[in-house]
Amino acid sequence: MRRVLQNGRARKQERLEARVTPEQKQLIARGAALRGFSVTDFVVASAQQAANDAIRDSQILTLHDDARDVFVKAILNPPSPNRAARAAAKRYKRLLGK
Repeated sequence: MRRVLQNGRARKQERLEARVTPEQKQLIARGAALRGFSVTDFVVASAQQAANDAIRDSQILTLHDDARDVFVKAILNPPSPNRAARAAAKRYKRLLGK
């Protein structure tokens, strides 16, 4: 997709709509005012941050304490493949024609 620049910034060409309750709109408007944003800019910035967070969370594996130790040990010292794993590898190679 080609971006059309306007004053050195990407021109906004897409529209996003949402229906909200009066209470939600009032809350959003208050938050926007406190940040010095228009409601539109506040909603877009908030949605963009939420999308970035969701994408990052889906791409990063976070392990704590014992789970991290088990994972690292398995990576550094993988077990030998069992019969089921060897059979699966053979099926995979056969499907790929290798």
